[in-house]
Amino acid sequence: QVQFVESGGGLVQAGGYLRLTCGVSGANLGNYAMGWFRQDPGKERELVARISSGGNLFYIDSVKGRFTLSKDNEKNTAWLQMNRLKPSDTAVYYCNIIGRTNWGQGTQVTVSS
Repeated sequence: QVQFVESGGGLVQAGGYLRLTCGVSGANLGNYAMGWFRQDPGKERELVARISSGGNLFYIDSVKGRFTLSKDNEKNTAWLQMNRLKPSDTAVYYCNIIGRTNWGQGTQVTVSS
């Protein structure tokens, strides 16, 4: 059974930083494109950053230059380093294989102004 477990969220002030961790079991992360997503209450879940199985990175415009996605295939772990956080980054953050529809619990990120 494939499981994604997100951690590292919290409450920070605007301008602060957080590092989210995604632990994966039941799947070899190196074989898949994966991404970090976020969802604010009342809004649809959106892709924030994505990495292909070959290592190509994509970020949405609002996080470019502030967020960095990285992964270690041997550890089956991915991270999202989030710097210069803004209140608009407040959401529950999830990691997942691109196209997979089962979701973990996510981790709450709250950025105060």
